[in-house]
Amino acid sequence: MALYAIGDLHLSLGTDKPMDIFGGAWLGYMDKLRKGLSCITSEDTTILLGDLTWSLDLDGAEADFAFLNAIPGRKIILKGNHDYWWTTATKFYKFCELKGFKDMFILNNNAYEYEDYAICGTRGWFFEEDAAEGSHNDKIFKRELIRLETSLQQAGDKPKLCFLHYPPRYRGYECPEILELLKKYEVEACYYGHLHGDSHKLAIEGSFDGTDYHLCAADFIDFCPIRVK
Repeated sequence: MALYAIGDLHLSLGTDKPMDIFGGAWLGYMDKLRKGLSCITSEDTTILLGDLTWSLDLDGAEADFAFLNAIPGRKIILKGNHDYWWTTATKFYKFCELKGFKDMFILNNNAYEYEDYAICGTRGWFFEEDAAEGSHNDKIFKRELIRLETSLQQAGDKPKLCFLHYPPRYRGYECPEILELLKKYEVEACYYGHLHGDSHKLAIEGSFDGTDYHLCAADFIDFCPIRVK
């Protein structure tokens, strides 16, 4: 029984937007994903850290979710900035029921258990100093803070693992509000995605204020999920 994490699969089985066009690590990425995900068994849990499919709606994402459904075990899904298919949990679970997709769950305003740990998280957001009070970005940012704290509170006294799409810190950048929440709730480790290509060099991994940080973007980890526990 293992816990894995991987983000930014950018599937396009139902759309014409393959990541191979970017070259480099993305060449042959679907074969790399199939090989990398093959380590997962039916007893495992996999956290998918957003940007799962390029499709604009659930119907268009059917082939991509069929691919995800084929990953053995429980799959817990976060929203990424490119997950345009994302609507409501009710619509997602109805979609899964209609298509016969099982063991897929959304992490949004909630938490899940894994052995003695709590799985917490949300999409996150980039803090923007120039975002005016009440602006669109300001409202999204504040909603994400609420969602993250709600998730952490749902975990109760269990040791907490946090999963985000956006990095809360990287070279030259920090989101103090999110970092404060991770410290307040004594989060043991934080796993994030979003950074690709040349942006990998901006990633900061390792311990900071009592929390260990790990980048899990698929092209950074060679399309093999990180074993968390």
